[in-house]
Amino acid sequence: MDATYNVPGGADRLQRLAFIAGAVALVVVALAAFLSHEGLSLVFRAYLVGFVFWTGIAIGSLALLMLQHLSGGAWGMVIRRPLEAATRTLPLLAVMFLPLVVALFVHPGGHALWEWSHHEAVAADKILQHKATYLNVPFFLGRAVFYFAVWGVMIYFLNKWSEEQDHSGDPRIKRRLQSLSGPGLVLFGLTVTFAGVDWLMSLEPHWFSTIYGMLVMAGWGLSALAFIILVLGALSGQEPMSRVYAPAHFQDLGKLLLAFVMVYAYFSFSQFLIIWAGNLPEEIPWYLRRTRGGWDVIGILLVVIHFALPFIMLLSRDLKRNARRLVWVAALVILARMVDMVYLVAPAFHHEGQPVHVNPWDFLGMFAAMVGLGGIWLAFYIRQLKRRPLLPLLAPDVENVLNATTHH
Repeated sequence: MDATYNVPGGADRLQRLAFIAGAVALVVVALAAFLSHEGLSLVFRAYLVGFVFWTGIAIGSLALLMLQHLSGGAWGMVIRRPLEAATRTLPLLAVMFLPLVVALFVHPGGHALWEWSHHEAVAADKILQHKATYLNVPFFLGRAVFYFAVWGVMIYFLNKWSEEQDHSGDPRIKRRLQSLSGPGLVLFGLTVTFAGVDWLMSLEPHWFSTIYGMLVMAGWGLSALAFIILVLGALSGQEPMSRVYAPAHFQDLGKLLLAFVMVYAYFSFSQFLIIWAGNLPEEIPWYLRRTRGGWDVIGILLVVIHFALPFIMLLSRDLKRNARRLVWVAALVILARMVDMVYLVAPAFHHEGQPVHVNPWDFLGMFAAMVGLGGIWLAFYIRQLKRRPLLPLLAPDVENVLNATTHH
């Protein structure tokens, strides 16, 4: 293959703009914290939302990368390099995790980000004492190191072997990538389940849901796929990728996006239905906090923008084959995922005995944190994307991509 498929020249400018936008948004987080008089508490919970959202895109990309190695197909070839670039942002995310380590030891106003990390809270709560074997700071940090180590090992070898394939064209490398991806998806499921429990579910340590880990997994996969569709949409409008990406590729990605939208909705509704039917006092407070004081409106909004609208639009074959329209649906899904992150996290910090209500400063701070960390992450992502050609040039099935371009 003689052609070179590199990132268009305008990426450098976008990289700078993303970094500047990220820095400005983080200033907005600090401003929101100052104006709300909640200070460090708001900063920590906004930062948690931003960190988990972008970690979800990176690790969700790892899952999609392993899925495409196992399944094959032209759709996987066109997104392999954008997925690989997303996974290589893991070192940045590991550094971004450090402020959350600080949150374990800093208790502004007597309230920790995670209540169970506050010794006085544990001493006064029998349920927290019962869960202290699992929910304690040393074990929490050890598990986090384990998650990043597992993800890092898989990312290292998947990227290393893919690069070797570019240089040698050795067909045996395809089998090697598949052999790692099978067990890798199992490890992804286990690590993401426990990370979701640790980082999100334990914000409300009296509550539990056995389906929560699957909810996080589906959400991370959905976020990653929507993001990758946005990337392909941007690249498809410029040379050289405008000659590569075909309506058939976008149609396949649209079908996969529809599947992820449905799976996430299924898990969300299943969790609600089981807890509603059980009506147990240790389970229902999670939903009671999210059906009052304006959170009920946001919940209904999520049903519309996170499921109903994408579901209806993605039923259209013509829409899925139109890159520009599919990008708009993907952007809607990303927005819905952001709102959903706030919905999952913000009500957890409602203080007992006080009326439940939507805190506008929380919304501002959390969205600003997602944009802020996202700008820095996106700048790093573009840097990684520029390091390799946008197609795996010597992969055994790469010709299928070009065939799809001419036969549609």
